[in-house]
Amino acid sequence: MTLARWAAELAGVARHAGAEILRIDAGDFATERKADQSPVTAADHAAEAVILPALRKLAPDIAIVSEEDSQHSGLPKEAPDRFWLVDPLDGTKEFIARNGEFTVNIALIEHGRPVLGIVHLPALGQTYLGHDGIAERADDGGAFAPIRARKTPPEGAVLMISRSHAAKELVKAEEMGEHIQGTLVAGSSLKFCRLAEGAADLYPRLGPTMEWDTAAGQAVLEAAGGSVRTLDGAPLRYGKPGFRNPHFIARGAGHG
Repeated sequence: MTLARWAAELAGVARHAGAEILRIDAGDFATERKADQSPVTAADHAAEAVILPALRKLAPDIAIVSEEDSQHSGLPKEAPDRFWLVDPLDGTKEFIARNGEFTVNIALIEHGRPVLGIVHLPALGQTYLGHDGIAERADDGGAFAPIRARKTPPEGAVLMISRSHAAKELVKAEEMGEHIQGTLVAGSSLKFCRLAEGAADLYPRLGPTMEWDTAAGQAVLEAAGGSVRTLDGAPLRYGKPGFRNPHFIARGAGHG
């Protein structure tokens, strides 16, 4: 099966998982703490219960690394050459705050690169996909339309910032010599999608992230003509020991 056919199939899977998240969001839910003290809810587990069986049916020979499953089954000591990376509910803090900026992330990694990514925003009804140099967005389950990252405009970059690391990210952009015309605040992998569709230009991440937080968004952004690189300029790769990311800088199409 081609990546395009997988992308179409997984868009539906991500939407199904998103529907489960919204079902739980509509009622009362408890928040628990994992070993690392990060929050987890029934919505995280419900979304994962949709995604993992679907991936096993779609591609039974491809290994899966998923955030919640790894809490009890552990992470592989060495990543295979080809594997799925899943964050069933990226932005659990946003979900708990009910601000709508949480996502379902599904990515395929090949030889350290994210070659396919699906990012679904249940509360906003938006689905993004990226593969083979093709990046698209669909709203409310409608048809997909192409998106592209933009060149940084002459008047300066629009900076994506996170709520928890905004000050550091702004300082880093200024250290890089970027003229900032404005900022956009967003949670989860939504930041990568905003870069991919040309709504912003730069996102320096100076806080901790795991690979499942970034892989799907990176796949979408790179397919749209953007980039994600470590602070030393190397492409952000996957399957690293512990599946932890270094600090990185995500960009749109850069300066013209």
